[in-house]
Amino acid sequence: MNLKHLASDFTSLSALLQGRLTQSHLLQIHARIFRLGANQDNLVATRLVGHYPLQIALRVFNQLQAPNIFPFNAIIRVVAEKKAQSCHAISYFRLLKRRSLCPNDLTFSFVLKACIHFVHVLHVEQVHNQIVKVGYLSDSAVCNGLLAVYAKGLKNMTAARKVFDEMNDKSTVHSWTSLIDGYAKSGLSEKALELFLLMVKENIRPDNENMVSVLSACAKIDMQDLGNWIRNLRECIEDDGLVSFTSDSINTVLTYLFGRWGKMEKSREAFERIGDTGKRNVVAWNAIIAAYVQNGCALKALSLLRAMVDYPYVTPNHVTMVSALSACSQVGDIDVGIWIHEYMKFQGQNDVLRTNSFLATALIDMYCKCGVLNKAKEVFQSILLKDVISINVMIMGLAINGEGREALKLFYEILECHLHPNGGTFLGVLCACCHSGFVDVGRQVFRDMRAKFSIQPQLEHYACYIDLLARSGAIEEALEIAKSMPFKPNNFVWGALLGGCLRHFGGKLTQNISRRLIEVDPESSAGYVMLSNALAHDSEWSEVSGLRRVMRDKGVKKQRGCSWISLDGVVHEFLAGPCSHPEVPCITSMLNGLLKEMMQANHGIIRCSSGLGQERTLLLSSMDYGEMLCRCSSQVFLIISPLLLVPSASFVLTCLAPML
Repeated sequence: MNLKHLASDFTSLSALLQGRLTQSHLLQIHARIFRLGANQDNLVATRLVGHYPLQIALRVFNQLQAPNIFPFNAIIRVVAEKKAQSCHAISYFRLLKRRSLCPNDLTFSFVLKACIHFVHVLHVEQVHNQIVKVGYLSDSAVCNGLLAVYAKGLKNMTAARKVFDEMNDKSTVHSWTSLIDGYAKSGLSEKALELFLLMVKENIRPDNENMVSVLSACAKIDMQDLGNWIRNLRECIEDDGLVSFTSDSINTVLTYLFGRWGKMEKSREAFERIGDTGKRNVVAWNAIIAAYVQNGCALKALSLLRAMVDYPYVTPNHVTMVSALSACSQVGDIDVGIWIHEYMKFQGQNDVLRTNSFLATALIDMYCKCGVLNKAKEVFQSILLKDVISINVMIMGLAINGEGREALKLFYEILECHLHPNGGTFLGVLCACCHSGFVDVGRQVFRDMRAKFSIQPQLEHYACYIDLLARSGAIEEALEIAKSMPFKPNNFVWGALLGGCLRHFGGKLTQNISRRLIEVDPESSAGYVMLSNALAHDSEWSEVSGLRRVMRDKGVKKQRGCSWISLDGVVHEFLAGPCSHPEVPCITSMLNGLLKEMMQANHGIIRCSSGLGQERTLLLSSMDYGEMLCRCSSQVFLIISPLLLVPSASFVLTCLAPML
């Protein structure tokens, strides 16, 4: 076979290696390559390297007797993509230099990508020197790679900024993103936002990654500086006449910042100013949903989630779902929580739950707080690599659901697996002991924190431990712990002590602790109510009247009770006292109808005291009251005889569901 035919065969073989190939087809082509002796052809070898996993790719490359720059680039790229092996990229870079081959832009891009994974100052400096020497400092792709190494890898923001300032072409968003992200992760939030403002003034379109980096910087801005940054961003829109996509990005940032500031009306206004194109970006929706969740407006957050799902061209991501799951946890909306779980499965994201511990942890937390422990355990067991955070959430979930023994079992299992517990782990374990009454175990765990694990108890650990002791009646021991701890007792500590006193003691000690609770938390009604109850218990009625006057003078009001019910995916909220629910007239009408039916039945007597200001003696019908048993703060019915019945606004709303 002459050289012309060989060259033709080699070209056809390299053409066969383009695109995606099945494993069997690739092996057939590779066998033909060996039969024709084409394994020494650099183009053929380059494409073979790109198709194989690392170990086989290395064998293909190492068989080359005279590799040129192309197979070198291919093997450096394959090695760079494997974090555990990326350190070998420098070795191949040095090898090509020893063979007197001149690296090109792809060589530098792949080597710099590897340098992000294994950070070594000397290696980066060597590559930087070569870039300058060969003349690729004007290449935007190479400069972006070098900037990313300094900003993300070495965290050397001075060097990163120098590379950025010397770049000829700053039109690509990647360089801005790398620098902003580096500033944000280095705690230099002010510089990150300054760079963002400069970027939007240059009319450079931010992408999702860029906006995530900007919002990450916003999360670390000091609260006292929020007002200044909000003013700067608003002036930027008003004064510079920015194009729509840059003003949309600023309004997204304003949505987040106003949310952090607790000004939800302003946050919603900023979100509404984002145009249709801007709302196709999931980051804008994530900003407003997270703002509502952080400010305790869970129902509005879930309402926005539904609007987002219905909005064209935008799909919720794992960040959206984490915020939504947090909202579900706040109001106990298990229906939406299950829908989110099923939605992720339907979207083919079930694997994400196994690999994304952050999302899986949010789902576990939601199921635990809604009391669905079996689902929480399923998600927990499905996580491939369980970290200490997911374990902590599972322990706390078991604890608050009264599964103290199982929580302790999980704690001892992680010790056997040589996972190092942290403060959150011990908080969950102490909470488990507290809820299940394991006083002796709790004492040992609290001692072991410092003695065995070198973890200094924080105020929350002391509060939980004091709560455990107080619940068990060891008030004197709890008081000693409160006096000896290196922190000033807060409302949780005094509240725990007060709870123990009310359960086991009374008298002056309860009154004294109530007064201490009022001192540390004067805005809350809890201390006043507890003190009032303690004074009433001792028949000190003049003191009770005086305390109520003090509450009125200070404007302290009892926190209104709240309950929720989910119907057809919509959560309805009811508050104690005057209720603003739109169906209150219909609910009231049905309640009155139920009262009339009960009065006509001749089966027992009921005294009704409702939020409507009515008080009557009623006759009960012989209906199955067990079916109607529920609790709601806006309507309360006390049955004297013969059964307990608590029909509530939420119960009536359930009855009315077909009519609403």
